[in-house]
Amino acid sequence: MSTVDEAVNRGRNLSSEQLLLLVVGIGAVALLGDLVLGLASGTYSISRVARYVTEGILYGLIIGLAGIGLSMTYSILNFANFAHGDYVTTGAFFGWGVTYLVAGWGVASVGPLVLVAPQREVSGAQLDVAITATPIAVLAGLLVAGVATALFVLLIDRLAFKPVRGSGGIPLLITSVGVAFALRYVLVFVYSSSTRGTTASVPSVDFLLVDGYVSIGAHDATLIVAAVALMLGVHFLLQRTKLGKAMRAMSDNRDLALVTGIPTERVIRWTWMIGGGLAGTAGYLMVLWTGTIDWQFGWLLLLLIFAAVILGGIGSIYGAIFGGLVIGVGMHMSMIWLPGGDFTTITAFLLMILVLLIRPSGLFGGKTTA
Repeated sequence: MSTVDEAVNRGRNLSSEQLLLLVVGIGAVALLGDLVLGLASGTYSISRVARYVTEGILYGLIIGLAGIGLSMTYSILNFANFAHGDYVTTGAFFGWGVTYLVAGWGVASVGPLVLVAPQREVSGAQLDVAITATPIAVLAGLLVAGVATALFVLLIDRLAFKPVRGSGGIPLLITSVGVAFALRYVLVFVYSSSTRGTTASVPSVDFLLVDGYVSIGAHDATLIVAAVALMLGVHFLLQRTKLGKAMRAMSDNRDLALVTGIPTERVIRWTWMIGGGLAGTAGYLMVLWTGTIDWQFGWLLLLLIFAAVILGGIGSIYGAIFGGLVIGVGMHMSMIWLPGGDFTTITAFLLMILVLLIRPSGLFGGKTTA
């Protein structure tokens, strides 16, 4: 009797999955058909769609880059770090303080430059901050954003996370929420709550299409080169170095890694540093791309980072990258049918939910750093 019941339940589950796949498939075909018909009839502009795809890829690279660190933290330390978004913001302010300092040396006083001009005494446009006009300042800021955030995150681990590390995932998660709020309001206290512009205009290359063009600016290109280089670096680290192999081993089975002599504390240290460094770099690149900075943009970005990591498969580095691209492109492409603003964010979470309904473990599935 139990065998018959199991067969019936299995059949019901299979039918539900098939029905869900059918509904999702019909919806996807309907949207694709509408897009094709709209492009053919001129209702939708080819150049407009191309711009949405381009902007989605750029946004997805930022989300994916920040998501790598969050995914590494989960796979090795086994908790969701809610302070990760504020690491993104902190790194951005560290990096842009150095960029302003280098670009504005001798032009303005050191205080407003390091604090990214909270009283608007100077601005990125006034200092002519851009990768084309002040490349040394931008590259110095990018480097400091990564290195300073890595060291800062390691310090936070020693002060906040290490004392409760043996208590399990829930105390760590709650601690991360506390760290997130503390960091956010320290940022407000130090840098103020004002939103300010950070860059001057830069030249761009226009790619002509049938009914318009797509522009790729110098900062867009900088974002692409930096993000792809860092992602390739993480891949090389995980696949070709002893540290990367130790990280993968510890992600698979921490107790076994400890028994076999892998220095787990060293791996944890490097996990925090790499994840924090990537978060800070992603924050700097986000500000370089958008041209504005404020105290909570990393916190607002955190939900999308979580969505990308979950969609790609929690713990998977490649899943975080791919998930970020899916979220970024999906959000911007949804603007064809929906108004902007919060509606694009809703699209990101709908994509995540649909993927999880079909593949609960995520696109890349499994808890692994690779």
